Amino acid sequence: MLSMQHQHLKLVIFLKEILKKNFFFLIFYAIIFLVKKMILGCHVNFTNEQLFGSVKQAVKYGANAFMFYTGAPQNTIRKELDLDLVKKAHNLMKEHKIAIENVICHAPYIVNLANNKEEEKWQFSIQFLKQELKRCKILGIKYIVVHPGSAVGIEREIALQNISDALNFIIEEDAPMILLETMAGKGTECGCTLEEIKMILDNVHSKNIGVCLDTCHLHDAGYIISNFETLLKKVDILFGIDKVHCVHLNDSKNECGSHKDRHENIGYGAIGYEALYQIVLNEQLKNVPKILETPYVDKLYPPYKFEIESIKNGKFNSNLIEDIMNFYK
Repeated sequence: MLSMQHQHLKLVIFLKEILKKNFFFLIFYAIIFLVKKMILGCHVNFTNEQLFGSVKQAVKYGANAFMFYTGAPQNTIRKELDLDLVKKAHNLMKEHKIAIENVICHAPYIVNLANNKEEEKWQFSIQFLKQELKRCKILGIKYIVVHPGSAVGIEREIALQNISDALNFIIEEDAPMILLETMAGKGTECGCTLEEIKMILDNVHSKNIGVCLDTCHLHDAGYIISNFETLLKKVDILFGIDKVHCVHLNDSKNECGSHKDRHENIGYGAIGYEALYQIVLNEQLKNVPKILETPYVDKLYPPYKFEIESIKNGKFNSNLIEDIMNFYK
């Protein structure tokens, strides 16, 4: 009898050990599954090799999404696109499983759709964006992020209407989708509240328009990123979560509501690692690319390889700056 009880006890212990091991295996595979599901990338360059060079850089950083400018962000000078490089870029994306839907273009900062005091400048912004959409179409890009613009001396309501009017001139149904970026509210920036974004969208006739949520901008505009579910509920009520096609994942150097717009490396700012990590895991945005626009270390060294690793690992890297400097020096 004792022998049977002993055997039973050994069996129970054995089964518990199997369950324990299986539990850890389940956790391990769940982590692998989550990492594979993450659509995570960063800003990359668009230089002599154009989109092909951009893809190579994204791959080097371990990204499966990326964002680029088709020229310098401070001006509207643009080189002719090389179709051979476009083909090479798309082949390389296929090889590394980077979906074209997760590749985002960004319009230059100097485009201002809000102010039409000088009609010629306003029309130039409109025509430039129309050309940029054509370039995106050639590249096969589906989305382009645009800053709404600044009022600069005109009434805010008029500025918001100007943005909508400009978009009505620019948008075409078969063209890449324009994504309005949420702004921090620096100076006379428009689009610094979700209500202003809604006002612009409501006056755009086309459905080929969406939104890019920038975490630093939202934080600096006064939204609490650690309470992201509440923020998403507001987004859904105002214009719908289905309008969000990109998230700029940035920490902030400033306190909430500062209206300053100064990005910080992930986990080193006022938003914090955990709040930003939860956005990456958010089920409602699982198909939306998260793009890092965090600052270079010492203005020289890109942080993206290490920040992407940190997010994939689900663990804040307290040695991030040292790791980056040691890697590039």
